[in-house]
Amino acid sequence: MSQTQNVLDAATRRKLRRIAHHLHPVVSIGENGLTDGVVAETERALHDHELIKIRVHGGERDARHVVIEELIQRVHAIEVQRIGKVVVIYKKNLKPNEKLSNLKRFT
Repeated sequence: MSQTQNVLDAATRRKLRRIAHHLHPVVSIGENGLTDGVVAETERALHDHELIKIRVHGGERDARHVVIEELIQRVHAIEVQRIGKVVVIYKKNLKPNEKLSNLKRFT
């Protein structure tokens, strides 16, 4: 699967959701919204872990969705699941670190 592909098949999505269930959010988006720092931290986390949870604080539901969509586009990731203020995103690392990658650690 290429990194630019925005669709996951049902089996892959289930597998990723199962792995993500036990994860804690590693990125939080606060009242300041989507800053360059948040984007950089998300890119770093995706590079290290491949599959991460993000919590979006504050704002109305529609505003949170806009922030999430923009972040996903900026980091070229794929949305796996969205529940309330938490979103799970995925980006394949071609050379994952065995000790950091959530996919390697939990499969």
